[in-house]
Amino acid sequence: MPHVYYNSWISDYKKPFGAVQPQEKVTFSVDVHEHQVIEVQFVIRKENGNHEGEVYQMKDIGDNRFSYVYTPHGGKGLYFYYFAVKWKDDHGIEMTDFWGAASVKGEGKLYHEQHEVIPYQLTCFEKEEKTPDWYRDAVFYQIFPDRFYNGNPDGKINAPKRNSFIYGDTRDTPLYVRGSKGEILRWDFYGGNLEGIRQKIPYLKDLGVNAIYLNPIFQAASNHRYDTADYMKVDPMLGDEKLFKEIIDDLHAEGIHVILDGVFSHVGRNSIYFNYDGTYGESEGAYRNLDSPYYSWFTFSKYPDKYASWWGIDDLPEVDKSNKEFQEYIYQSGNSVIDKWSKLGVDGWRLDVADELPDEFIAGIRHKLDQYSEKVLIGEVWEDASNKISYDERRQYILGNHLHGVMNYPFRNTVLDLLQLEKSPKELCQRLTQLHENYPKDVLFNNLNNIGTHDTKRIYTFLGEDKERLKLALSFLLIAPGIPCIYYGDEAGVTGEQDPDNRKFFPWEDIDPDIFKHCQRWIAERKQNNTLKYGDFALFYTDDVLGMLRFTDEEYTVYMINPHEEEKPCHFNDLHFLREVPLTDEVIKDIFKDVTISGKSDFFVTGKI
Repeated sequence: MPHVYYNSWISDYKKPFGAVQPQEKVTFSVDVHEHQVIEVQFVIRKENGNHEGEVYQMKDIGDNRFSYVYTPHGGKGLYFYYFAVKWKDDHGIEMTDFWGAASVKGEGKLYHEQHEVIPYQLTCFEKEEKTPDWYRDAVFYQIFPDRFYNGNPDGKINAPKRNSFIYGDTRDTPLYVRGSKGEILRWDFYGGNLEGIRQKIPYLKDLGVNAIYLNPIFQAASNHRYDTADYMKVDPMLGDEKLFKEIIDDLHAEGIHVILDGVFSHVGRNSIYFNYDGTYGESEGAYRNLDSPYYSWFTFSKYPDKYASWWGIDDLPEVDKSNKEFQEYIYQSGNSVIDKWSKLGVDGWRLDVADELPDEFIAGIRHKLDQYSEKVLIGEVWEDASNKISYDERRQYILGNHLHGVMNYPFRNTVLDLLQLEKSPKELCQRLTQLHENYPKDVLFNNLNNIGTHDTKRIYTFLGEDKERLKLALSFLLIAPGIPCIYYGDEAGVTGEQDPDNRKFFPWEDIDPDIFKHCQRWIAERKQNNTLKYGDFALFYTDDVLGMLRFTDEEYTVYMINPHEEEKPCHFNDLHFLREVPLTDEVIKDIFKDVTISGKSDFFVTGKI
């Protein structure tokens, strides 16, 4: 049996590392130790191409190594490859074995049956996704507007909504009033508004953030506003368009950029478009008028009460994104939704449930945004966006001219698994390196990283209100490649289970100073350290510790986390790097000559290359 070795994460075996562009040459090399080798083949197939794939004979370049230079000539998309080794056994019988990927890629494994082979993925992307300088320099802060601050001098609530209730005290725990079918009977509000955000600009500056991701601000019935009632209007509880423009200008003057939440998969049942409850007139909207200009946006199985809705929720009628009138309204016309808010100074968009938006629709929004300067487009994708399949289609999210990046939930899962001791440092390093390999480099560094959002349990609660572990999560968020985004209140020690408990009002009178100062310190480090903003990275580990090396051509940063209760030593001989690094063994030995990391603590050092 031949001894075969290939590792897609090491440049001796695959160069360049990771995703490539069409017509870019990729050198694949594989080691085969077998004295009766007949030939070694490189087998590759572009998805939706020739089912059998292309087979190329690899060249014997000596020292038991075989090599082939391949150019992905089929254009952007995913290519899948493996190696076939033909050899003779001691009886002269011809045999074939195969080298493919394991469940975690990189090193891979030997297979004896072709049908069992897991191929490696080669991502081929159309273009580099360069983002504005402000975005690559950003530390984001996610604000859920109703829960942040009421800036009215008298503390009164702007334009209270019918059939809702307002909390008696901002310290009250969020509560849904539900009916027998689980439906929300009364939406609850604290009264946070746009003026409140403006008044807290000094707080945001003190924390150090320089960008805001705003949950929806458009007119809606609910507190979360994912049930859009009118894309063209600011919700009156938050303020009005004039105030919004003033606040955008004030934030920009302080060096703070803003991206909005675009919810284009569905609208609210009680919206100008559907008008279930008649708020917008007895004969207006698709539900009440077959001749409504919005009727074609929706899919009725039995008019008017049976219609397609998002995840079967009646309150959220689903919009047909292939409808030309809807596309015109959102992004194609000169006075589209995207146009209006871009002209008012918004710096980009986060697309809600990107899986529900066809690639054509996302590309249309991107094309419109590209007509403005310095805008970004981020999508909500919870998995590896390079190979995501939704609605039976492989998605084009990150292959060029669609999204600049995605919300990096796989990163969050890695942080949680590390700090909860659910996975070993080795497994987690492999997981993040797999993303590194699959994503175009620009996309990976454009991803909006998080350790918690309005859709997840609060990070502090998830970690059992262990302050030291929370600090580690915040540090790692600000060290990692990608753009960090802090969910409002995480820096203050806010707790909370799933929705609605994770959407408490900001505790302005009870901010945890220890957590705040820790977050403030790491934001400052992030903003002044070029390796953390622009540097490449390589992951390494010991049996107990996970480490990350960030580096540019001139300097490096080493960061390590010990998630255990006990202190752990970290010596040179115990380190395992998953990729080559630009540091010599002498430098690495010097860094790790006497490192012991206390329990639930980290290690941080910078230097020149």
